[in-house]
Amino acid sequence: MATSTPLRELPPPPKGLPLIGRSLEYARDPMALFRKQWDGYGPVSPMSLVGKDTWVMLLGPDAVEVALRNADKAWANGPAWTYLVGPFFGRGLMFLDFDEHLLHRRIMQQAFTRDRLENYVGAMHPAITNGLATWTPKPDFQAYWALKDLTLDIATNTFMGGADHTSAAEMEQVNRSFIACVQSAAAIVRADVPFTRWHRGLKGRRHLEEFFNTYLPERRATATDDLFSVLCHIESEDGERFSDRDVVNHMIFLMMAAHDTSTITLSSMMQFLGQHPQWQQRCRAEAEELAARVGTAPGLADLESLTSIDLVMKESLRLRAPVPVVLRQAVKDTEVLGTRIPKDTFAIVGVQYAQLMEEYWTDPETFDPERFSPERREDRSHRYAWAPFGGGVHKCLGMFFAGSEVTALMFHLLLDFEWSVDPSYVAPMNNHSLPFPKDGQPVELRRRPR
Repeated sequence: MATSTPLRELPPPPKGLPLIGRSLEYARDPMALFRKQWDGYGPVSPMSLVGKDTWVMLLGPDAVEVALRNADKAWANGPAWTYLVGPFFGRGLMFLDFDEHLLHRRIMQQAFTRDRLENYVGAMHPAITNGLATWTPKPDFQAYWALKDLTLDIATNTFMGGADHTSAAEMEQVNRSFIACVQSAAAIVRADVPFTRWHRGLKGRRHLEEFFNTYLPERRATATDDLFSVLCHIESEDGERFSDRDVVNHMIFLMMAAHDTSTITLSSMMQFLGQHPQWQQRCRAEAEELAARVGTAPGLADLESLTSIDLVMKESLRLRAPVPVVLRQAVKDTEVLGTRIPKDTFAIVGVQYAQLMEEYWTDPETFDPERFSPERREDRSHRYAWAPFGGGVHKCLGMFFAGSEVTALMFHLLLDFEWSVDPSYVAPMNNHSLPFPKDGQPVELRRRPR
């Protein structure tokens, strides 16, 4: 009589520091921690992090697939993300689960149709050209912070039609509010205590709510092409629409996701293209050919023809995922690859680690965009070997918007500038929340004649 193999129980987590567990190890070097966990336990390992010791870490594409596909509906997004940054981005699409998530996603899909994306691309070009015109080339130009300001301007133009009545000082405050909300994820004191990350995040969230509520009546009254207005007016096939509170919640989350993740992607691309001038020139030649053919405001299909930039973008996303881990919580007892996971366990799903495993990638630490070429397609080694946009029902709804934004900005960058980066340079990353280069990502920037 056949018997099933008993499930393995999770061992106790490795000892960490009081209250914060092994959070500092992650902040110092996420990949080193991932490798230590993989070598010690394999794809399913115990972990202790800030405030809780009931975490499990899922590494490798097989384990990532179980959590992201979620075939038995055992994993939820909301509780885990809410614990980490819920007061700041809660009720955004990423925080919703099951039927409620499906309803909101079904409505929001109407904001990301191809026709809408074409409109958004048209709104990006003026913001990009105006922003790049203010850049002052110098040997240690801090690309990350310049790109962060610029992507916020693009998001404002695309998502809000420019927010014409908003001053530069107000937009700077909006940017600071987003930064405070994102960095709250690393808070040790998770209460509204003055001078803490959590306090600054709560203050930032209040400011963002006030900012979007100021513009909400105007967007409800008039249907335009910007995303804010679209969210106010779109409805599902069954006539379901977003409430005012839904619109504000989604705008705060989408604005954060649109400019934070795009900034680190573009910053990484600038670093790698600065260190590999042959790829920079290859991408520039492609951009110049397109500009000669259609002008300097290419449409969506034109941007999609920039295949070299696309290869570089995919490789940059592989080497430095903007969201290196995603979170889940088990809402019932389940199992991952033969290990029992009790209900209420929080999971860290290590997307970044899978993208650097030698089992799936040739010389994985090397910058090699050709690995995504039609002839090689190393990303097909496993369905979840490359998953910077997640997977399953929670796969990033804005991934095509993000791709068009990054491509459009890089198109203009290549036409207007050339830059170099020391080949030995390694970006010192701040990993307390979403990763970013602590030194601002310096490049030697030079303006090119148009």
